[in-house]
Amino acid sequence: MQIEFSPDGSADALRQGVQTLAAAPDIHAILVFGCDENHWQPELLDATLQTAQVPILGGIFPQIIYRQRNYTQGFVLVGLNREIQWQQVDHLSEDAADYDLPLEECAERWDSIEGDATLMVLVDGLAARIAALIESLFVNFGLVHNFIGGGAGSLSFERKPCLLTPSGLVQDAALLIRLPLCSGVGVAHGWQPVSEPMKVTDSQRNQVYTLDGQAAFEQYRQRIEARSADRFGADNFFDIAKSYPLGVVKLGAEMIVRDPLMRTEDGKGMVCVGEVPEGCTVRLLNGTAEGLIAAAGQADRLAQQSWQQQSESTPEAALFIDCISRVLFLGDRITEELEQVAPGLPVFGALTLGEIANTGRDYLEFYNKTAVLGLLGRD
Repeated sequence: MQIEFSPDGSADALRQGVQTLAAAPDIHAILVFGCDENHWQPELLDATLQTAQVPILGGIFPQIIYRQRNYTQGFVLVGLNREIQWQQVDHLSEDAADYDLPLEECAERWDSIEGDATLMVLVDGLAARIAALIESLFVNFGLVHNFIGGGAGSLSFERKPCLLTPSGLVQDAALLIRLPLCSGVGVAHGWQPVSEPMKVTDSQRNQVYTLDGQAAFEQYRQRIEARSADRFGADNFFDIAKSYPLGVVKLGAEMIVRDPLMRTEDGKGMVCVGEVPEGCTVRLLNGTAEGLIAAAGQADRLAQQSWQQQSESTPEAALFIDCISRVLFLGDRITEELEQVAPGLPVFGALTLGEIANTGRDYLEFYNKTAVLGLLGRD
């Protein structure tokens, strides 16, 4: 595994970096983690992606991570020393799309490949049916291998191409990449419930219309304003919401965090990152900087435990997938969080619109506001 970082986010810098890394005789594929502020467009990147000597796969994220620091510009290249397999899944917002067929065929092909594997999942983080994709992944692949990944896209919430593939930049899609690597995965978020449970009485995919039979935004607003000095105005929804996510209650497991992004067009409901099932129970969450920083340390400990259960060797590197809204909450203290993970190892990753992982062998989920660490190497 060869990891390269460039603070220059230009398309020319990416082209040169890819060409140099791909020319190495032992590099068989390249992963790319790029920043939204690079302003990459299909007309700038497609020729580089389509003519590369090896497959180029990756995403464009609000920020990226390299060696315990976060960056708003630049990119990380990860050269892989063994061949990979990958599958693109399209139409990630269409109601009629069936994800089982392509994933079933993919699982059948990959089942015959020997050796360790970790499945990386990169999605358009603003797509509406990410939960349906996650369910299909679980049905077709099970939890034989670890999963890790996250949502690409822009913090402006503008829909645009955000996934890099050998055919060019794409949007409203997902990439499933079989990495021939062993992994240990740890997941933690640090948010705590601060309200009584509420039932989601009307929702559709990632839009929540009513809570306990009342307009969702009004219920949300009342609970926040009753416990803080924050007051919602015409244009400050996300400024407040970044500190008050929703927690979806899961039987026998830690709550799954859902990040409210904006109000629905009629102003009565809320649009979240990821689906919120009708009939589920949610609670208002809040946290402290100390709690979130400690959670990153917990993710590190869980990843170490997971790794030790599978391998006696030392990990080669660490992939850290952390939610961009944790940066918005922590501010300059994000460096304290990044310093909690994988000390002594090369760290790369992204600050994402949602995180994907399985915890142990029990759950595969699409998370928000969560820290996910994957230790990677060969057994």
